[in-house]
Amino acid sequence: MSGRMVRSKTAERVAELLGSREGRSHLSEHGWIRGMPVIIAQVNEPVDDVMGLVSVHNCPVLVAILDNRGDRLRFMHVSPPNDALEIVEETPAHHPICSLFELAEEHGMLEFRVRYWAHTAVANVLPDFTPKEQVQMTMLRR
Repeated sequence: MSGRMVRSKTAERVAELLGSREGRSHLSEHGWIRGMPVIIAQVNEPVDDVMGLVSVHNCPVLVAILDNRGDRLRFMHVSPPNDALEIVEETPAHHPICSLFELAEEHGMLEFRVRYWAHTAVANVLPDFTPKEQVQMTMLRR
């Protein structure tokens, strides 16, 4: 198996999206810039583990997951911790990353903090990407 790389379904979907002009345009409309790190996470991965990877970059990142059914690619924009923000209570370490997505989606912008951050960060979920050709096909079926 030399020379073969194992990639998750999430990583494949992210690569497809970033590989398309339309996908990059969608992400850039919601804060993504070329070169911004994209953290690939599993839906039930602990928030602390994912934010540990976010911490390595010390810049805004996108966190990507596939929902439990495996068909909805979701992105969350996460800022680095910021000392200008009011310090909020820690997110429980055992919470899965999908719960942070749900909270951010529910609140619009979510201020949160993990146990090893002294300061609060901000997260917001990006709208789902639907390719124009898929929208056109749906309209034709009606």
